[in-house]
Amino acid sequence: MEREGEQLSARPALETEGLRFLHVTVGSLLAAYGWYILFSGVLLYVVFQKLSTRLRALRQRQLDQAEAAVEPDVVAKRQEALAAARLRMQEELNAQVEKHKEKLRQLEEDKRRQKIEMWDSMQEGKSYRGSARKPQEEDSPGPSASSAVPKRKSDKKPLRGGGKHRVM
Repeated sequence: MEREGEQLSARPALETEGLRFLHVTVGSLLAAYGWYILFSGVLLYVVFQKLSTRLRALRQRQLDQAEAAVEPDVVAKRQEALAAARLRMQEELNAQVEKHKEKLRQLEEDKRRQKIEMWDSMQEGKSYRGSARKPQEEDSPGPSASSAVPKRKSDKKPLRGGGKHRVM
């Protein structure tokens, strides 16, 4: 039993000496490099958070792609919707082209009709310019520059003399 008592009393001394050594070592390490350790710990935390969000997004994207590959119905519906949208846009474009062609045909018809009227008026001996202007005046209801009454010059004397090199 004495031997056991000696062993019990010897252990606490070794443990306290080990704790003291650990305390001194860790204390001096923290005193010398504490701020560096703290900043690197915060930096590691921030980097870990950023990487974890990116990894989650990457995993979600991979799951979505796998889901789309597994479900061909979804892909087929998406392609059909895209084809329908393209067809609708093409039909609208064709309708616009037809309207434009119709407008050009109408303009050509109007020009042809004016030329025929001018020819007829020339055959009758009338002035073709007057008849050519009539359709334009009918098209524009407002007063045009050619139909406006020209202003008369005032009878006042000019402020300057008539000659360039007049000496006073």
